[in-house]
Amino acid sequence: MAMQVGSGGGDDEVMIDINTTPLIDVMLVLIIMLIITIPIQTHAVKMNMPIAPSAAPPKPPEIIRIDVDFDGTIGWNGVIVPTRQELEAKLAAVAAIPDQPEVHLRPNKLVTYKVVAMVMASAQRLGVTKIGLIGNEQFLN
Repeated sequence: MAMQVGSGGGDDEVMIDINTTPLIDVMLVLIIMLIITIPIQTHAVKMNMPIAPSAAPPKPPEIIRIDVDFDGTIGWNGVIVPTRQELEAKLAAVAAIPDQPEVHLRPNKLVTYKVVAMVMASAQRLGVTKIGLIGNEQFLN
């Protein structure tokens, strides 16, 4: 008994299916050639920016120093501010300036948090936006 492969008859039928392997090979070669021949594109945007007539160095920002002493005494650039109303008047004047100066708050290590929080709350309520705590390294120990 012999095994038959294909159709049972002796007729040679024409193969209808296309062999796609050579087509895939040709497409891969074309894709590789396309990738190689495309120039590398830069993603930079070229802009013609105006040149300033005089390149003056920017002025350093004005700094206001508020010191809070160990007993709750508040100093404004070295001058003692006796009442909270005077402090708030000075902070309101700073907040009214369009280009606000920087306010550096430097509390003493021994002062109670209540006094420092009062100064920061007054500054925030009055609209002072550039405020920062200075001398935090004293609180490490």
